[in-house]
Amino acid sequence: MPTFNYVARNKQGAKQSGSLSAESKNAAQQQLRQRGLQADKLVEAGAKTNIKLNKRVKTAELLVFTRQLSTIVSAGLPLMQGLDILAEQTDDVNFRAVIDSVASDVESGETFSDSLRKYPRAFPDLYVSMVRAGEAGGDLDGVLLQLADYLEATEDLKRRIRSAMTYPVVAFSMIILIAAGLIVWVVPQFAEIFNSFRRALPAPTQALITISDFLRTPISWLFIVGAVIGIGVFLRVYGGTPAGRYQLDAAKLRIPVFGDLLRKVAISRFTRTLSTLTRSGVPILQALEIVERTSGNEGFARAIRVSADSVRNGETLAEPLTRAEVFPAMVTRMIAVGEKTGALEGMLIKISDFYDSEVRAKVDGLTSLIEPLLIAMMGIVVGSIVVALFLPILQLSSLVSS
Repeated sequence: MPTFNYVARNKQGAKQSGSLSAESKNAAQQQLRQRGLQADKLVEAGAKTNIKLNKRVKTAELLVFTRQLSTIVSAGLPLMQGLDILAEQTDDVNFRAVIDSVASDVESGETFSDSLRKYPRAFPDLYVSMVRAGEAGGDLDGVLLQLADYLEATEDLKRRIRSAMTYPVVAFSMIILIAAGLIVWVVPQFAEIFNSFRRALPAPTQALITISDFLRTPISWLFIVGAVIGIGVFLRVYGGTPAGRYQLDAAKLRIPVFGDLLRKVAISRFTRTLSTLTRSGVPILQALEIVERTSGNEGFARAIRVSADSVRNGETLAEPLTRAEVFPAMVTRMIAVGEKTGALEGMLIKISDFYDSEVRAKVDGLTSLIEPLLIAMMGIVVGSIVVALFLPILQLSSLVSS
């Protein structure tokens, strides 16, 4: 029978702690009620040993947790009680264990931000730094609300890009499958007919039959799978080096159409994250370090790193960003104006909102453009295969007619 550790209060409000054995958590709560105790915290002993406390938490889960905790704290409920409430209603078992552990640390005297820092895969640097600033300024509920708004905006942007990319990926995969099906199963049937003609086949037809013969051999698929795995391993290893990561990220920004989209997403993320951090009271140098790690592109990360060093040496933020030649002139000039007028946070938010709208317009435009392009690609691929198959038949018909 499992053992549960509890922290509870009696009818007079005095806190008691201990352990009891019960078949389930509900049964343990029933035992406490029979003793006249109201459970503040009830955790199965040893349950955390089977749970990965450092497992990554989905942004959607973290968003719900943050917004609800902000509401609880602003309503005047103690932080401990809020954490216990959220742990009980969280569906993710691993995240529930993390919240329970954070609550235990807070109860033992640690600050909320220090306890969050122990779980970097659940609570990123940005989250912890903003919570620490909120604790220092006595505005934890306000900072949590800002965090929730930031996470919501970030998740909305990711969702838009994901939904825009789903259709072309699925459609392109279908084109590949249809073409492979025609080449592997249909072309051989025609090849048998062509052999009876005893004539030299047109070059497109012969090339198609050669490809079909190659794809029908087991070694061809081993070669293809091996090539795909080899390229993936190379990109992973090379992308793990600083120089490789920089080169690959720079190449992404040069991709036609999509490169411009990635650049706008990176600028929006940079400005929104920096604005959220500085508005919460995080020092500018610490905020730049966090933004560098969350930039998502090594080219932007290098520019931010150099800018942080320049700011440390007494320069404004706009000057090194301009020299980096990564950010558009509009962005650096608006940042310069924000620094001169003392309204940097508001200016950064305006930049972020502008680029968010640009990203939305770009995604909508790509969605409407990609569909006819993919249809045209499918027509070209399938049409080329059909034409190559019927060329010998057309030639034979012309010979018979003449």
